Amino acid sequence: MKIAVASQNRKEITGHTGRCRKFWIYEIENGTIVNKTLLELAKEQSFHDSSPHDFSPLDDVQVLITGGMGTGLVRRLESKGIEPLITMESNPDKAVADYLKGTLITQPAEPHEHGHKHAK
Repeated sequence: MKIAVASQNRKEITGHTGRCRKFWIYEIENGTIVNKTLLELAKEQSFHDSSPHDFSPLDDVQVLITGGMGTGLVRRLESKGIEPLITMESNPDKAVADYLKGTLITQPAEPHEHGHKHAK
């Protein structure tokens, strides 16, 4: 299993996921973190600047933890089989540990749409 955590400054969980280009990728085996790497996306690969139909380096994660996202991004992630989770927790390592323990406190998605149009 892979869990991505949005972290633009590489220290805290990012609130605006659409423009975030840095994600910690946690590899999980038997409920334990076995690897943690930083994935840095090109600007055109950010959710805000890419089409939902395009391949993303994040397509192979099962969970994405962030500090905030709108309902459009929630639907986009869910359509790719990725569970979107919004939390007030700011520490990426603690958020993943809490998720694995089943104690991560989550928030609902922000009820806004940007109305982006992406040509395919």
